[in-house]
Amino acid sequence: MKEILGDIIGAIKSFLAYPLYKGDSTFISVGTVLLIIFSCVIAYYILKLIRKLITAKLPLDDQRKFMSVFKFANYIVYILVVIAVLSSSGVDLTVLLTASAALFVGLGFALQYLFQDIISGILIIMDQSLHVGDIIEINGKVGKVVDIRLRTTRAITRDDKIIIIPNHIFLVEVVYNFTQNHKTTRETITVGVAYGSDTRLVEKLLLQSVEEQKGVLKNPKPNVVFNDFGDSALIFNLNFFINDSFSDPRIKSDVRFRIDALFRANKISIPFPQRDIHIINK
Repeated sequence: MKEILGDIIGAIKSFLAYPLYKGDSTFISVGTVLLIIFSCVIAYYILKLIRKLITAKLPLDDQRKFMSVFKFANYIVYILVVIAVLSSSGVDLTVLLTASAALFVGLGFALQYLFQDIISGILIIMDQSLHVGDIIEINGKVGKVVDIRLRTTRAITRDDKIIIIPNHIFLVEVVYNFTQNHKTTRETITVGVAYGSDTRLVEKLLLQSVEEQKGVLKNPKPNVVFNDFGDSALIFNLNFFINDSFSDPRIKSDVRFRIDALFRANKISIPFPQRDIHIINK
């Protein structure tokens, strides 16, 4: 029985050691090929588990965006597994690695911004710091996010123009997200009235200007702040809340029209800057 078992083990060893390729410094056996296949299968299931853990709490659209990244990552991992197995089996990879080193360095320089954008896109999707529909301000431009991709984010401006933003910008620039916490934002209109005006009447008229304005929320309530004594006017701030920051300019325009009409009806003047010039004759 021991002799039969020994013969079987010896036959297996001989089969695994059977050379499929034999060169000057390279020897690839059946065992090496089987080890590569086994290692790739193990890597496949590990990568599948990692993918499920990462995408478990992500929306379906974001999960789909990750698929291309995971496919690319799978190829890289499989290549590394094959190299590791061949190296551990005694295969000399010096020539191969030396020949490909210059190529990898060149590709690295050429694709550095691409990789920055993709990594930034992955971080944005995983961190959920930006969503479709968010109102953002970047480099003085306000836009509504319409699409988040792995390399770029697209936003539409208030004048219906599309901004294509490389994702690494979100990591290196200051970006205002008006709707990160909630959709409600506070807006302000500043207006100056002539000295001697009835300040309480001014407050009443300013609040009246937003009472029936479409888009202005009743709660939180609008409020008026007597901001300062200006050079030529008494400065007031009218604060109100809206839930559509993208329509902010249109709403503010409508409110300003109403303020002008109410001030005219109640003889409240909005002064222009004035300067007193004193001429001294000597």
